[in-house]
Amino acid sequence: MRHGLRIPSFALGPKTAKLDAMGEYLRRAESLGFDSAVTIDHLLLTPPAYACTWLEAMTTLAALAGVTRSIKLGTMVLVLPLRNPAYFAKEWATLDVLSNGRTILGLGVGWHEDEFALMGVPYRERGPRTSEAIEAIKALWAGDDVTFDGKYYRFQHLTIDPKPLQLPHPPIWIGGGTQPSEKVYGQTVPDITPVLKRIAKYADTWVPHSSSTPEQVKGDWERVQTFAREYGRDPARIGRVYSNFVWVLKPGEKPESAAPKFKVYSGMDLDYWKTYYLLGTAQEIADRISARIAALDGGVDQIVLNPLDWSLEQLELIAGEVLTKVQR
Repeated sequence: MRHGLRIPSFALGPKTAKLDAMGEYLRRAESLGFDSAVTIDHLLLTPPAYACTWLEAMTTLAALAGVTRSIKLGTMVLVLPLRNPAYFAKEWATLDVLSNGRTILGLGVGWHEDEFALMGVPYRERGPRTSEAIEAIKALWAGDDVTFDGKYYRFQHLTIDPKPLQLPHPPIWIGGGTQPSEKVYGQTVPDITPVLKRIAKYADTWVPHSSSTPEQVKGDWERVQTFAREYGRDPARIGRVYSNFVWVLKPGEKPESAAPKFKVYSGMDLDYWKTYYLLGTAQEIADRISARIAALDGGVDQIVLNPLDWSLEQLELIAGEVLTKVQR
C-alpha cells in the first residue's frame, strides 16, 4: 500500500505558502516514503464547503516538479469539462515530460455551477463532456494525425507533441460516488449511475468521496465491479484510494483546538469536521481509515491524506503515528 498527500495549496493572499516552504515540505515527505502529492482544482470560492480557493493546479504542479526529486505529482481532482481537451492534452503531456514522468491525472466532473457559468460550459453536460474529453485526450496521446468527431469536441489531423513519458498514458484517477453531504455542495442527490459507469470504463484508480461512509463506498464498489465486467475490464485492475482531510490531535488536545485550522478552508462546523473528516488521535484516525479499507475488500492501493497546513510536525505525526497503525 502506498501513501500520498493532497497538499494544502490554499490560496490565502499574502499568507499563501511560498514555493521554498512547499519544496522543503515535499522533500521531507519523499524521505518519509510518501509516494504522491496531489492538489485540488477550484476556480472560485465555493461556500459553504470551502472558505478559500486553491492555487491554480497546473502552475502549482509545474513549480513543484522543479523542487522535488521522486514524489509523483498530480490532481485530486481536476475539473476536466472546464478545459479544452486538445489544449489540455498538450499541457499535461508537457508536465509529464518536465517532471520526468511523475504525473497522476486525477479527474472529476466538478460540482460548482458558478464555475461552469463563468467558463461558458453547460453544467448539465459536465458528465458526458468528461467522458468524451477522456476519449479525445487518450487518442491524442496514443498517436499522430488524430481526427476526433464527438458531440462536444471535434478536431482533424491534430498531433500533440511531445507525448507523455508514461506509456500508454499517465495514470488516470477518477473521483466520484455516493456521499452523504450533497446539500453542502449545493446539489440535490443525483443518480450516480453514469459516474460509476465512467469510473468502471476509464479509471485506472477510483477515488471515492472523502465524506462517504464505509457502507456507501462498499455499495458503489460492488456496482463499479459489475459495470467494469460489462465493459470487458477486470475490476481487480482498478485501483482504489482512501482520501480525506486530516488533523492529528496530540495527547490531551481537544477537537476544538483544531477549529482554527479547519476554518482556513472549510465553511462547515466542528460537528461536520468530526463526522466526515479525520479529526482525532492517531489511533482514532487509523481505526477510521482501517474501516474504509475493509469496506473496499481490503483493496485500497493508496491512502491520500490532506493535512490542513504545511506543518512538518503534522507530516511526521501522519507518517509515524497514523499510517503505521492502519490495519491493512
